[in-house]
Amino acid sequence: MNAKKTLLLVAVIVTGVSFLLIFANNNINHPVPDNSVKTQNSIVQKWETKIDAQEGVTIKITPLELSPEVVRWKFDIVMDTHSVELNQDMIKSSVLVDDQGKEYKPLGWEGPTGGHHREGVLTFNRITPTPKSVELKIFDIADVVRGFDWQL
Repeated sequence: MNAKKTLLLVAVIVTGVSFLLIFANNNINHPVPDNSVKTQNSIVQKWETKIDAQEGVTIKITPLELSPEVVRWKFDIVMDTHSVELNQDMIKSSVLVDDQGKEYKPLGWEGPTGGHHREGVLTFNRITPTPKSVELKIFDIADVVRGFDWQL
């Protein structure tokens, strides 16, 4: 009878240790999602670049900041063409739209004012409360309204 109790106790201990190891490994080995970048102290969202190519103009937009923790939301914008002059005032030619249809005007544009190749950063105040999605609309470039949307 003593041997049976000892064997049962060993089986219970082995089973318990196995559960602990499996549970600990599952919590430690979860990969960071593809759309985030892990920094030393936090995880920062990495947003998808959206591309629109119409009427000889290609526009690529990548959000740089869209978290509820920052004061300003920023979008990197790259425009490229061989057919028209890209001299639009980006503050007047852009609007951010939340999931309720409310529009927000940009605060600033950091980048060149013209040319066939432009890249800069368009800045908006953070939307509070944070919407489920946003759409950045760019208009007056080659007479096309372009929409770029992200789920938050």
